[in-house]
Amino acid sequence: MISYQVKKGDTLAKVAYNNKVRITDLLFFNRDILSEMDYISPGTYLQIPEPGPVSHIMEKSACFYEYGFRELEKDREVLAESFVSEQIGTSRLGKPIWLFKAGQGKKKLFFSGTWHGNEWLNTWLLMEFLKVLQKKLNNKEKWYGIDIDGLLDQTTIYIVPLVNPDGAELVQEGLNGQHQYYNEIYKINQGFNVFHHWSANALGVDLNHQWPAGWKEEAASSPNCPFPRHYGGEAPLTEPEARAVYELTMKEEFSCVLAFHSQGEEIYWGYREMEPSISSKLAERLAGASSFKAVRTADSKAGYKDWFIKEFKRPGFTIETGVGQNPLPLESSVRIWITTIPLILESLTFPDFS
Repeated sequence: MISYQVKKGDTLAKVAYNNKVRITDLLFFNRDILSEMDYISPGTYLQIPEPGPVSHIMEKSACFYEYGFRELEKDREVLAESFVSEQIGTSRLGKPIWLFKAGQGKKKLFFSGTWHGNEWLNTWLLMEFLKVLQKKLNNKEKWYGIDIDGLLDQTTIYIVPLVNPDGAELVQEGLNGQHQYYNEIYKINQGFNVFHHWSANALGVDLNHQWPAGWKEEAASSPNCPFPRHYGGEAPLTEPEARAVYELTMKEEFSCVLAFHSQGEEIYWGYREMEPSISSKLAERLAGASSFKAVRTADSKAGYKDWFIKEFKRPGFTIETGVGQNPLPLESSVRIWITTIPLILESLTFPDFS
């Protein structure tokens, strides 16, 4: 048994993984101070048991602990030899919002993830996609029979894997007294210190309800003040995270966009019949690759995909990668990987609509 002092950014899953023990064992040996719902505070001392079997750690293509801005920074260094990364903006708390680019072709595809703080598994998914893509390119290997190297001669992939770093951090690590918006967030969350339900940014604005496409209608049926979810702000595009994606999209004029969320294994492809007629066929191709269900529209407006369709009249898709209550459990990562990677690769074969 060893004693471990918790560092900023630690979670139960990260401590368990790094010490090659199970979360259940960590909870058992620290049962006097921890429960499964607890966040662990920096400075706390935990008792770490002797390492157990590590077979669960060696499983392929699975996420074993929370993935946020700290993990992204480490992986950005790993990916630097193959892909360009560029900061396109900052969050409310000043965290960088990173863009990754792969390929050099004329056709531009845009993938984005973790618009909602409790959907951070999609950041892991997109970063893992880039890491495997790097290996495939280095080894000149096909992926699901697709010549990736050849495709990227005609295509440039743009990826913003973590649109909402502040919200993801709050979900994963909780709220401490040093937080810049401690009082505001504490009030929004009605005094509770559990944030698994939180999808907004650091000021209680839902970044996927920030877009000038039916914003007034959506606002009329949503919270009218900062809230953990669905509050669209005082006006469209008030939040720096949304502005960063807006400015990138206006600059690059993407051929097609895929915004990744994690609720329902569905593919939303329409917006008020403004989408091109081919969108339904493309959605069926994505559905066939992933086993997801293609659905024309969700019962909401003011989303990024809605605005993109309205603004450019090009195909846009909201991809819901998971099933269950957010944040999805870590074991969902295997299913998300297996079902979503073929969908992503299928989208690379779409025509150029620019």
